[in-house]
Amino acid sequence: MIERRPFESLGGADHGWLKAKHHFSFAGYHDPKHMGWGALRVWNDDTIAAQTGFPPHPHAEMEIITYVREGAISHKDSLGNAGRTEAGDVQVMSAGSGITHAEYNLESETTRIFQIWIIPDAHGQPPAWGARPFPKGERSGRFVALASGFKEDGDALPLRTDARVLGATLKAGETAEYTMANDRYAYLVPATGTVEINGVTLHARDGAAIHDESVLRVKALEDAELVLVDTAA
Repeated sequence: MIERRPFESLGGADHGWLKAKHHFSFAGYHDPKHMGWGALRVWNDDTIAAQTGFPPHPHAEMEIITYVREGAISHKDSLGNAGRTEAGDVQVMSAGSGITHAEYNLESETTRIFQIWIIPDAHGQPPAWGARPFPKGERSGRFVALASGFKEDGDALPLRTDARVLGATLKAGETAEYTMANDRYAYLVPATGTVEINGVTLHARDGAAIHDESVLRVKALEDAELVLVDTAA
């Protein structure tokens, strides 16, 4: 089962400095048919104006993954962590028992991110943050785990949940495959480009909610950059 969610059908908000589109219910956007997908709770498509950002605010009991599509995001938190994550790279914040953080676009250009929230498997754990570069060349023509709760994904940023966040870059005409275990839920969004997944066409920033598919075959109809989340129910 693959359900396409066209980008133009998504809910959203325009705060001037922040233009957000929501694949699932979030903040003032409520859609009872789209409250999440498996353990995936939030997928926001955020455009952040230069020299603006999210001031300090708290979170708890959520795995929050930021995939930077364009520009860069600068992070500070109540643990004393600070870092700058550039386009193509990823940061993970395990909110755990509670953390306060700020995310600013300190660049002279617009920053665009995917903000992904996944429900953790356990509660009350100490908060944590990490980031690392993932050169796009390393995921050319294949899916690579960027963040993962699986021990075998040793190069990925750690997640405290039974899930993976994967990335791939495909040239026009290339195909990449990903095998799904039984009773898993996946959500795929092309950051750029148009692709075909098991016969369903997705344009840039469309979403695809996937279940009961044993193998995902993604063919790029044009050069494409993909983000895929694979979670438990």
